[in-house]
Amino acid sequence: VQLVESGGGLVQPGGSLRLSCAASGFTFSSYVMSWYRQSPGKERELVATITSAGGSTNYADSVKGRFTISRDNAKNTVYLQMNSLKPEDTAVYYCYADGTWSDYWGQGTQVTVSS
Repeated sequence: VQLVESGGGLVQPGGSLRLSCAASGFTFSSYVMSWYRQSPGKERELVATITSAGGSTNYADSVKGRFTISRDNAKNTVYLQMNSLKPEDTAVYYCYADGTWSDYWGQGTQVTVSS
């Protein structure tokens, strides 16, 4: 089982990034997928969630209207489009797969928002 995040990096405030999480080794389309983030000294927090078929999404209040989660079950990939980025969005972003009997975490990708 693997969840491999990509797309992180350094971006200026107001900029955009698109994170991807490629899944393998499990039935991706059966899992609810989420993005979490963790900043130094803080607890890991839920950023966004999408249901298995992609019909419903939820967002943390801090990212509503700026971030969009989506998935492509044909490609076993979940995305996080991040717009209007702020310095407080700086964190390691993790992909999480939540199934009925099992769950998996990715290794994380660093996002740094700084001028």
